[in-house]
Amino acid sequence: MPIESGSCASARQAKQKRKSHSLSIRRTNSSEQERAGLQRDMLEGQDSKLPSSVRNTLLELFGQIEREFENLYIENLELRREIDTLNERLAAEGQTIDGAELSKGQLKTKASHSTSQLSQKLKTTYKASTSKIVSSFKTTTSRAICQLVKEYVGHRDGIWDVSVAKTQPVVLGTASADHTALLWSIETGKCLAKYVGHVGSVNSIKFHPTEQVALTASGDQTAHIWRYIVQLPTPQPTADCNQMSGEDEVEVSDKDEPDGDGDGSSDCPTVRGPLTSLKSHQGVVIAADWLVGGKQAVTASWDRTANLYDVETSELVHSLTGHDQELTHCCTHPTQRLVVTSSRDTTFRLWDFRDPSIHSVNVFQGHTDTVTSAVFTVGDNVVSGSDDRTVKVWDLKNMRSPIATIRTDSAVNRINVCVGQRIIALPHDNRQVRLFDMSGVRLARLPRSNRQGHRRMVCCSAWCEDHPICNLFTCGFDRQAIGWKKKL
Repeated sequence: MPIESGSCASARQAKQKRKSHSLSIRRTNSSEQERAGLQRDMLEGQDSKLPSSVRNTLLELFGQIEREFENLYIENLELRREIDTLNERLAAEGQTIDGAELSKGQLKTKASHSTSQLSQKLKTTYKASTSKIVSSFKTTTSRAICQLVKEYVGHRDGIWDVSVAKTQPVVLGTASADHTALLWSIETGKCLAKYVGHVGSVNSIKFHPTEQVALTASGDQTAHIWRYIVQLPTPQPTADCNQMSGEDEVEVSDKDEPDGDGDGSSDCPTVRGPLTSLKSHQGVVIAADWLVGGKQAVTASWDRTANLYDVETSELVHSLTGHDQELTHCCTHPTQRLVVTSSRDTTFRLWDFRDPSIHSVNVFQGHTDTVTSAVFTVGDNVVSGSDDRTVKVWDLKNMRSPIATIRTDSAVNRINVCVGQRIIALPHDNRQVRLFDMSGVRLARLPRSNRQGHRRMVCCSAWCEDHPICNLFTCGFDRQAIGWKKKL
């Protein structure tokens, strides 16, 4: 029976090997001497062809891995005990929360002393290692409060752009994919005028700095300048909206579309044609803006160019070339003859027309995806937003790197800056609107609970910081614009 004896011997040897391995795994609390003994047993019981030096090195590495695992296991047990203790305290107080939605303020009052120390240590380590990069989860101790005041419903398709008039009467303008631009009473939410001169999507709207004139850009490859005459209705008492927003507003419910069928603009006066039509582009005109003084206008197009026009004559003054892909936005400086254009080529460009004989251009590189917008702020700063989920603050005197970077969880669309308070409003693809200061500290997230807020992609934001009713406006593809009141 030699074969059977050999089989039994092999089985016993394999069993001894498995036993030796299992012992080395189970004895997670063994001392260094016990580990060394187990390692010697493993060496003696294995028919390894590896040199002894290599085997010793491997066993030493395995021992280090085992010690690391022990430490992690012990830390895990301690953390679980702390979590259980915290849950017991919260349960005793009759509260039910989700850890992902628990605000930092609640954690500060509920957590144990040891958890607070750990949190403070993590914050200190994080701040010391981030340098210029600012996380979107960095917050301030003060909580910015925002309140939904008015909804402007009347468009039949998504709204691309929103803007506020700079002259009296102060009205709200919206540009929509339904081929129209609407003017609204900020106080009542009533549609005051409708522009129907375009035959394509209206992609942007901007108001003249001193006259009751609007500039709209369209998918019909033109930009229109048109005059409006509106009379503000008597303000109605504003409904009390108690929905507030702090830095960690919790989303409770959603609603697919605003109520109604989009007929809110059916009975308002209609403007059917422009004073002037700007025609030089060979593609969609995605945005347009007035240069300081209002005598010239700039347009940005999918034909990869931006054009500068004389408003009075409609003549093309300059064609700005250099972008490698379609343009997405353009913006002018409020007091100087400067223009910034953004593009799908991941860059934005600064065009300087202060010297009539020479116009210079500077290229800003730093994003990794489409730059959806770039806007001027106070001083020599520009803020850019991108589909790469970041917003960057730049100093025009130092174009090599941004002075602050805000990282978010969703693509950023057309941003706007409250110049007086230095607050950036970020509209996102994920239906959120977040507020940050210029150093990258998150101040608030606009509410999206109790069926308030946007239900689809938010396309644009606009500030009107001096208005007593609403000082922030947003619009999106849920076919509505919303007026908010933020305590400044």
